[in-house]
Amino acid sequence: MNYSLRNTIITYWKKGVIFLILLCSNFLFSQQTVTGRIMDDNGESLNAVTIVNMSTDKKAYSDSQGIFSIEANPNDELRFVKEDFRRVSRRVLTDGINPQLLITLFQIPKDVGEVKIVKKLSGDLEQDSRIVTKVDKGEQVKQAVGLPEPVGKMREKPAEVKSVLLPILLGNLNVQGVYDLISGKARKQKRQYRYDDLQEHIAWVRGRVEDDYFVKAGIPADKISEFIEFSFAAKPQVRTYVKARNLSGALLRMEEVIPVFIERLNNRHK
Repeated sequence: MNYSLRNTIITYWKKGVIFLILLCSNFLFSQQTVTGRIMDDNGESLNAVTIVNMSTDKKAYSDSQGIFSIEANPNDELRFVKEDFRRVSRRVLTDGINPQLLITLFQIPKDVGEVKIVKKLSGDLEQDSRIVTKVDKGEQVKQAVGLPEPVGKMREKPAEVKSVLLPILLGNLNVQGVYDLISGKARKQKRQYRYDDLQEHIAWVRGRVEDDYFVKAGIPADKISEFIEFSFAAKPQVRTYVKARNLSGALLRMEEVIPVFIERLNNRHK
């Protein structure tokens, strides 16, 4: 190997070693021990808090007095974590100084479960719709004694095209069914049943909510039934809740169409 080339390689190797030594020294000398104490918002010491250096992934834990210590470099982020408490982050050694840290952790509020409030409707639709579920005493009694629910409504079933034509193909003639289809009776029955169901559902809502409830939301008293019917068409979920006897759910969905209905009323008077 050329003598000059050999000297050049040795020189670069020495410089590399020196650079690594200086780099490691700088890292070692810049790293310091950060200490502190952790308390809750009542001033009580917190033990077993996990302290994580987000830059180096080193971990430490507070003792029974809330005291901790952990290695860190300037501007490292320390994160303090404990179950049932809000986590806290803190930058350390930002000015090259190492004061003792005083950390306060705040407890996360716990859900104490559902609290049922019996409250009369105030007329504030946004507020009342969330607390307005009314207990059906009759339903409670039926459930308590185990009374069976009737299957469907006790009314004549309209003739269907399939149920009439199929037996004819098999040689059986349903004279009454054929008459009901041809005369239009079946069609009138279906239309009447839909109307009856609609009025029943409107009456169910009105029987459980005072008129002022809607009037204060901007709906005229003589338009309340019309609004309920409109909400069934504009937001089918409303009627689904009514069928399920869920008043609060129905009112929540009605809120969404109140502005649309009021706007339509205003346009009528222009």
